[in-house]
This record gives sequence, C-alpha cells and structure tokens, in this order.
Amino acid sequence: MADDFPLYEKACNVAVRAARKAGKMIRSAAGTIDPESIREKGIHDLVTHVDLEAERIILRDIRDEFPRHGFLAEEDTDAGQDTPADPEYLWIIDPLDGTTNFTRDVPPYAVSIALRHEENLVLGVVLDIPGDDLYTAISGQGVFVNGKIAGVSKTIRLADGLVGTGFPYRSFDHIDLYLSVLRRFMQTTRGVRRPGSAAVDLAWVATGRFDGFFETGLKPWDVAAGFVLVREGGGRVSDYSGNLNPILGEQIIASNGLVHEEMLDIVSPMRDVYD
Repeated sequence: MADDFPLYEKACNVAVRAARKAGKMIRSAAGTIDPESIREKGIHDLVTHVDLEAERIILRDIRDEFPRHGFLAEEDTDAGQDTPADPEYLWIIDPLDGTTNFTRDVPPYAVSIALRHEENLVLGVVLDIPGDDLYTAISGQGVFVNGKIAGVSKTIRLADGLVGTGFPYRSFDHIDLYLSVLRRFMQTTRGVRRPGSAAVDLAWVATGRFDGFFETGLKPWDVAAGFVLVREGGGRVSDYSGNLNPILGEQIIASNGLVHEEMLDIVSPMRDVYD
C-alpha cells in the first residue's frame, strides 16, 4: 500500500480539482432550476441537467489523467466508456449527492468521489458545496477538512450522541419498522438529524459532528467516499449485522466506533431490510 501512495496522492489532487470545478458549476446553478426540467428517475429520485453536466466534468478531468481506469457513476452519462470488465482501479462517483436539496437550494448537497484499488477503497473526496467544506482521505493518512487533520468524536454513550439518518424514499414497505427504530434513536440519543446528503452525513461522522449515521437503500456512489473518510477518521462502518460491507450501501451504520454496538442493537429489527 505504501508503494502506491504517490499514485493515490496524485489521484486525490485530481479528484479535488474535479470536485471543485463541478462544485463551482453546481453552486452557480443553485436556485435557478426550472421545476419543469427536473426528471424523476424513480420514486422521489431526481436528476437535473446539472447532475449530468457535473458528472461529465468529473469524468473528463479524471479520464484525462487516468485513461485506463474504470468508472462507476450515478448518472452513467458515459461512465462505462472503454471501462475494463474488472478494472484494477475503479472510480466511484456521485456528481451531486442531495439533488432534492439542490433543487431548492437547501443545504447540504455535495460532490462525492472515491477510488477503489483492486478490492480496497483507498481514496475519498467529498465537497460540501453550500458550506464550501472539502473532506479528503487517503488510505493510511487520516481524514482532513479544508486541509486540517480531523477525526471522529470521543462520545462514549449513545445517550450523549447526535445521530444522522436518511428517511426511506424509494420504498415504503417497511416504513412502520423504520419508524419504530427511529423512535428508539430519538429516545436514546440527544437528537436525530436528517440533512439529506449521505455523503455529507458520513463526512460529519468522520470529523466528529455526528457520532453516528444509519440508512438503508443507498447505492455505492452514495457511500464509497464517505466510507474512506470515516475509516481514516478512526471510526467504524458496517451493515446492520455488524459485517463490513461498505461498497453496497444497502445497509450502512457509520459511527465513531464507541457507540457502534449500541446502534447495532437499535437497528437489529431491520437486519433483513435493504430498501
């Protein structure tokens, strides 16, 4: 891993430049979106021309530097173009995480970029656009916010904790079960928040704003960069059974590590829920 650090460092610089460029375009468009131009990919799953253009910007900038790498991107504008079937390096990209927030210019919304090398996630970059906060992490190097080293909180008890979540929005088959779990978190913690961007939620766990985060029904591009941030910040990420399963995102708990077991106990009724 150490031998690969120069490549990871270069990749991080490229990802940051791409995120900044896309973020500038996204910010300039915030609050100007015509509601008639918003397309619904699925139930409450929106996409705008800004999502698509941001993805093109990011793909173009990264491909210029790493033409042989593979790409997995949310909007799939041309991510599969010339991508090897099983690439050694795979970029996982969400050009605009929190599109619904963005369409109303409600923070947060973010660019999320991760790099997987073979089977390991080695790089995470999340740019919180309204807050202009840049979160970066390279495997083994820690997590940084705007260039300053950071880390997870030291909260020992969930009773003293602040937890983030995402509400079910694609499928409502298990909403009563989810609400029962949410009720326990409300009763057990100092508060529960739902900002609306999983990438930012995970960045806030990684840097101590949140003590934990849980959600179901996410996709790899929602969580890949955030997983690296939390891990490098000293935290823990798992599914609802405690297994390390970061790339799927269908079930995810992220925490400072100290309150993880308490969170696993609360979400245990949802261990078989993936949407």
